[in-house]
Amino acid sequence: MAELSPMMQQYLKIKKQHKDEILFYRIGDFYEMFFDDALTASKELDLTLTGKQCGMEERAPMCGVPFHSYEGYVARLIAKGYKVAICEQVEDPAKAKGLVKRDIIRVVTPGTVIESSMLQDDRNNYIASIFLKGKKAGLCFADVSTGTAHITELDADKIAPAVITELCRYHPSEVLMNPGLLDCREVTAYIKKNMTCSVELIEEERYAPGLVAASLENQFGRDWAQTTGIAADGLVRFAMAALLEYLHDTQIKGVERLKTVITYNKAQFMRLSPVTRANLELTETLRGREKRGTLLWVLDKTSTSMGKRMLRSWIEQPLISSALINHRLNAVESLVKQTMARGDLTEELGYIADMERLMTRTVYGSATPKEIYTLAQTCDRLPGLRRQAEACGCPELAELAVQIDPLEDIKARIYAAVDPEAPSTLKDGGVIAKGYHAEVDELRSIRDNTKGVLAQLEARLRQETGIPKLKIGYNHVFGYFIEVSNSYKSMVPETYIRKQTLTSGERYITQELKELESKILGAHERLITLEHRLFSELLESISAQLDRIQRTANAVAQLDVLTALAQVAAENNYCRPIVDDSDELTITEGRHPVVEQMLKGSLFVPNDTTLNCGADRCLIITGPNMAGKSTYMRQNALIALMAQIGSFVPASSCHVGVVDAIFTRIGASDDLSAGQSTFMVEMTEVAEILKNATAKSLVVLDEIGRGTSTFDGMSIARAVVEHIADPAKGLGCKTLFATHYHELTELEGGVDGVKNYNIAVKKRGEDITFLRRIVRGPADDSYGIEVAKLAGLPGSVTRRAHEVLRALEATAPKNKVEQMDFDALQEYNSPAVPSEMMDKLEALDVETLTPIEALNFLYELKKTLKGSLNR
Repeated sequence: MAELSPMMQQYLKIKKQHKDEILFYRIGDFYEMFFDDALTASKELDLTLTGKQCGMEERAPMCGVPFHSYEGYVARLIAKGYKVAICEQVEDPAKAKGLVKRDIIRVVTPGTVIESSMLQDDRNNYIASIFLKGKKAGLCFADVSTGTAHITELDADKIAPAVITELCRYHPSEVLMNPGLLDCREVTAYIKKNMTCSVELIEEERYAPGLVAASLENQFGRDWAQTTGIAADGLVRFAMAALLEYLHDTQIKGVERLKTVITYNKAQFMRLSPVTRANLELTETLRGREKRGTLLWVLDKTSTSMGKRMLRSWIEQPLISSALINHRLNAVESLVKQTMARGDLTEELGYIADMERLMTRTVYGSATPKEIYTLAQTCDRLPGLRRQAEACGCPELAELAVQIDPLEDIKARIYAAVDPEAPSTLKDGGVIAKGYHAEVDELRSIRDNTKGVLAQLEARLRQETGIPKLKIGYNHVFGYFIEVSNSYKSMVPETYIRKQTLTSGERYITQELKELESKILGAHERLITLEHRLFSELLESISAQLDRIQRTANAVAQLDVLTALAQVAAENNYCRPIVDDSDELTITEGRHPVVEQMLKGSLFVPNDTTLNCGADRCLIITGPNMAGKSTYMRQNALIALMAQIGSFVPASSCHVGVVDAIFTRIGASDDLSAGQSTFMVEMTEVAEILKNATAKSLVVLDEIGRGTSTFDGMSIARAVVEHIADPAKGLGCKTLFATHYHELTELEGGVDGVKNYNIAVKKRGEDITFLRRIVRGPADDSYGIEVAKLAGLPGSVTRRAHEVLRALEATAPKNKVEQMDFDALQEYNSPAVPSEMMDKLEALDVETLTPIEALNFLYELKKTLKGSLNR
């Protein structure tokens, strides 16, 4: 077999270290891929597959992408679940002796993307690191693009649901896990089935205590436990250290950007299960998985990318501290009342760039001159923003204003160093401003006066030779040359050296021209090198101020979100909710925030709600399909959630006692891939609610027990209502319960705290009109056939349905509510055990019983029991 070419040997050596990634190998102005990588990339990116001679009998499969537009190709591969290793030339090809040195500068993975072209402005891109041991877990969620990490320790008997809840809170695009997590099948199955993220298993050796301590010390200093809040004896330290080492392996440099560590615990935020997040459509719709039609879509009037990400995180993590909620509400109220100030703030915020992600690229050294100049322009706006926030006269906004640093020194340095017309890349220079560095100005003078110098030389040579059309030109192959047309060829001096023959003439060089070329071209190269160095020094000096800029960015983002919430409240006629630690949920003329916006121009019928842990614990809502039961129940859950993120709410008045969790069971969905029917999915979700809800939770249940026989479903529904509504039996939490089982309406009066409500319907003959109003009392009918008619069922079918219904009603008992005697059923299911049997059982000594005696005793018991039941 022929020996591989030196370049291919270098490629294979680097590829051997990155077997799991697609290797982008820099050759000139392209990133090339070879062998299996080329086959994969050509298929995934629709690239033309070619071949390259590499010293083997067959040509190596090859494809490539231009280096100046590689980001789009990398983004497409990342979206399809691949990782990409970027291999750069690490020395100047012009100065290299032999093969140009190349090395990996970074590995791009779904959770470590920092390029703005690959990221969505309005959402964080989290990488999760999980360390699970027994019933405890340490979790870390980091956004590399903003340098922020969120950490928490979990300790629960059922650790899997707790971990899943946190994964749903942050939606990471990549998950690092320790081998211990593999034994927790519930979590791994959930990630595989429900999350579009890549998973990386970290070897057990990487979690050695010595390595963990060293990693944390390198990143955060010796007193890392005090500065970060990471417990020295907890499990988060393992998760954080594994994440840091993974970043060092993939990012090579810039990991020091990850400085902001935020500790949180489940007692800080409202608990929202994955099912609840989906049912309430907080950030994406159930059907199209899009933003339009969600709560985020209604509330997002933010002006900055940082504000958009923060608003999303507020919606996904509602607060449960009434003091913190009212702190936000005070700021929003102040801005609602000051229309002019709000407008000025919104305008000023529109000029603010994404400082968080810009700082990450600055620390990594990948920020462009244009981006850095944009940072200075953003700094220009900060003093005005700060003054406007202070002028509102609100203590909460003044508190934020103090955290906005005008960053005057950074702005002055950038304006002094970077040319306002700087190009997007450093490649061709023109980045450093005039007057910033003497040597740059000198080299530019030589380069920029080239035309004048060459024109002078050209004029002199024409005079010396007598050739009127002698021209000095330039190309990349020969450099500078003298061109003479064929008609003057005979007049060329002997000192001229012929370089190229053309059809129209000849090209020559002279010793004098070569010396001048060296001076001119040398100036350009030295200038580019010097500009690179000065720009890198500028990036380093800005990176040194990371903490100040991060603090300012966070304050600006909060100000943006509060202004947006105030704008939405003013536009949509929202009211300030009273938020306290009571058990009240009282809403007057409440509206569904999303449906109201989707029905712009149409009338949305508002409804009242009174819920508490006393006389109005459980509202049983009856009424026909399509009447608005689900909308009503969802709107109450959304209003409670909006109040707890610090937003005004769509109502004329509202009192929200803080709820620790919202649980929902809405809609039917088969989970065929997991082998679960509609009924099984429904029962699993109800079971989770009954296990996890507390007296301070809000529970929304829609149509429990539909997927089985009527009596089974009704029995389950009644048992669930009793368990949730009765503090003595179970939870005693605030509950909205919609049902078509009219028999359940008899629970009012029988179970304390249960109240009947129904959706008002107007009937004219066989036609109905939905009034969308919630009124006290049970519904008088289900109106199923009328709804079927509205849905478009043929008239012949609905007429026949009415005939069948009349026949059934003629034979059915008159009082529907009394069709089932639940107490009699309970007596039937739990018959009294005869006292003689109890006496025999109590007298029995099980320890001394032989097997034959036990069988005889069992036979006697059976006989006694049978006799008592037959009596």
